[in-house]
Amino acid sequence: MKKDIDFPKSENVFLAAIQQWNDDFLENSWYVYLINNTDETLEMVLAVSRAYGIINNEQRATGTFRHAFKEVAPKSIIKIELLENNVLQLNNEFAVTYFLNNKMFDKTFVFKTNTINDKALSDIPGTDLRGVLLK
Repeated sequence: MKKDIDFPKSENVFLAAIQQWNDDFLENSWYVYLINNTDETLEMVLAVSRAYGIINNEQRATGTFRHAFKEVAPKSIIKIELLENNVLQLNNEFAVTYFLNNKMFDKTFVFKTNTINDKALSDIPGTDLRGVLLK
């Protein structure tokens, strides 16, 4: 049972939505990155994403996507997925689980409806990038 498992608090691991040029769409697109701002390697990283919310008084949801990474190096970032423009008006949830020093960490990040935008940009720790940061 999950309530019986001790999950230490996840620290210095963040998500950020960063806008970059997309050659396929010929426009700037938002990509979600996992940021490992620790001095240790994250192992067996699993990110599960989905979007949900109400559009035009109708409940909407996307499918669930799963992304796995064997390792994420210390002080590095790794691209998780593209967020298409039509899902920015939904809540975009990312459940991230990883192992660090043989302990399992679990944290859920949610980009709330319409919070991914140019007005919400901030500096991304450990990089020279700007994006919408979730801690």
